[in-house]
Amino acid sequence: MKHPQFIATIGSTAKAGIDQLEVRLQGQLSGRVRDLQLCVGEYGITLRGVARTYYAKQLAQHAVMRETQLPIAANEIEVC
Repeated sequence: MKHPQFIATIGSTAKAGIDQLEVRLQGQLSGRVRDLQLCVGEYGITLRGVARTYYAKQLAQHAVMRETQLPIAANEIEVC
């Protein structure tokens, strides 16, 4: 089942809005996640990038949750 709020929001969310969100999140994360990308799909946002710790990965997920009402489909940030 699709999240109804996600369906309404995705129709009005432009690529430029996602790009701006990525920039804001990079600032909030203070460089803890490199190459942060937010990919909007049918079921929500997928986070991608590279972090040095699981804590940084978790911080990124919580930052996205604070900034948007879209559901998080997956957190694919690689920890290495």
